[in-house]
Amino acid sequence: MLRTHTCGELRISDVSKEVILSGWVQRTRDKGGMIWIDLRDRYGITQLMLEEGKTAPEIIAQARNLGREFVVQATGVVTERFAKNDKMATGDIEIKLTGLTVLNSAKLPPFQIEDKTDGGDELRLKYRYLDLRRDIVRKNLELRHKVAQQTRLFMDAQNFIEVETPVLIKSTPEGARDFVVPSRMNPGEFYALPQSPQTFKQLLMVSGFDRYYQIVKCFRDEDLRADRQPEFTQIDCEMSFVTQEDILQMFEGLIRHLFKAVKGLDLPEVPRMTYATAMKKYGSDKPDIRFGMEFVELKGDNDFVSGKNFGLFDSAELVVGVCAKGCAEYTRKQMDELTEWVKRPQIGAKGLIYARYNADGTIKSSVDKFYSEEDLKQWAEAFGAEPGDLMLIMAGEANKTRKQLNELRLEMGSRLGLRNPDDYKVLWVVDFPLLEYGEEENRWFAMHHPFTSPKPEDIPLLTTDLGAVRANAYDMVINGTEVGGGSVRIFQRPLQMQMFEILGFTPEEAKAQFGFLMEAFEFGAPPHAGIAFGFDRLCSIFGGVDSIRDFIAFPKNNSGRDVMIDSPSTIDQKQLDELKIATKA
Repeated sequence: MLRTHTCGELRISDVSKEVILSGWVQRTRDKGGMIWIDLRDRYGITQLMLEEGKTAPEIIAQARNLGREFVVQATGVVTERFAKNDKMATGDIEIKLTGLTVLNSAKLPPFQIEDKTDGGDELRLKYRYLDLRRDIVRKNLELRHKVAQQTRLFMDAQNFIEVETPVLIKSTPEGARDFVVPSRMNPGEFYALPQSPQTFKQLLMVSGFDRYYQIVKCFRDEDLRADRQPEFTQIDCEMSFVTQEDILQMFEGLIRHLFKAVKGLDLPEVPRMTYATAMKKYGSDKPDIRFGMEFVELKGDNDFVSGKNFGLFDSAELVVGVCAKGCAEYTRKQMDELTEWVKRPQIGAKGLIYARYNADGTIKSSVDKFYSEEDLKQWAEAFGAEPGDLMLIMAGEANKTRKQLNELRLEMGSRLGLRNPDDYKVLWVVDFPLLEYGEEENRWFAMHHPFTSPKPEDIPLLTTDLGAVRANAYDMVINGTEVGGGSVRIFQRPLQMQMFEILGFTPEEAKAQFGFLMEAFEFGAPPHAGIAFGFDRLCSIFGGVDSIRDFIAFPKNNSGRDVMIDSPSTIDQKQLDELKIATKA
């Protein structure tokens, strides 16, 4: 070994020991008669000390030629520091050097290897191997490792078996776009990279492996954002001979275990909310329940606004709002800014109506021309508003307006400091619609995937009212982020064939795409259900940041490029010829 200890290991109890450390030069401070070097490795930083007259001249000369990120081996004696640093784990000691060897020199890094670096995102991605030396990034990967380790410990204790499934599979038309891989040995034919191991884990249930899981890499060719990457990791799980309740209990247990092991938090029992309630109260199927501000309908179940000659409200399918506590003092300028915020293309609202409940008990609104003080007090009563509160109201087509108000609610929650990342609120959302109608395509689509079972009591509706059929499906939401989702699966061939027909598959298309699964169902498929958690998302939530990219060793940028290795890239004509592929300019 080129070291006897790591740079984060030595303490005051090690004083007088002769040690050898190896690592990277974080910084050098030369005060003339004294030189200090901060030596860093994965485990921490240790200060090295040289003193003219006491340290050999050749070692001092070497030290003065060191640059940032030089790789060195340092030999010396552990001594107690005169000026201790209580911000460092090794801050009570330093190493009095007796030997110094440069193992490798280094160019000047393009950015500082510090927690607060001067490197932008693209620069740090280009030199990701340098970015990974930063303590803050290293800790993210250590957290990821711990989440994976604790997942495996829990699943093993529950008698699950980890099974790897294929990476080169068959392309399927449902869901996001596939990444495809040409087959040289089968010209004109392509593999797809799996968006999930869905059909394989169902086949494992048919095979009798009643408790399967896998921490698995998945691939989706879709537009990127903070919580998306073209390749991502799932905790993929499936169980046989279970009901929805069994799944919820088992995997609530997993999440509770991870919170305890990783964050040291005892998670309370996870509440449940139906999809219909989530949409009605929050305008989202992944509501952030860290704060209230639930939706209140002024026109919907009741009607407090029609018949006052205000055209926007009279013609609207839904008039709905939220009550922002303590915000009645918002100025006209602030309200104008908020109105412009909801008009942005990302939100798409036409405007924003507001009513202030002033401290003196009066209520003033942006529609006083149409509504009396008595009308506005009815609004305040519906909102549960008190003096000092601000009512924010939107109107229009129901589904669109709810989604727009959800964005406003989240924005107000952020502005009011109500979305503390260290305050964890976990929720099960259940009873999703089984199907959603695509107006452009003029057909029904599976809201989850084609293998999701309808609620048993809703199966008769498959022939009478497709929009009313509820899925036997469930999502886990943490702080407004969907971290996992799954369903009870269809396991009987006739019902699965009926589902394919509803989704527009001809019998020939269903056989071509999923014939292997249909045939497997004829050999005694057990009732089964499963769930998949976004592993990267879980890690980012435990780490208290929005982007999953910070918890992936070598991520892609927002254009899906790896700027470090310059990928994707073209391939030479010889490879294209072998694959029988021609490209278009």
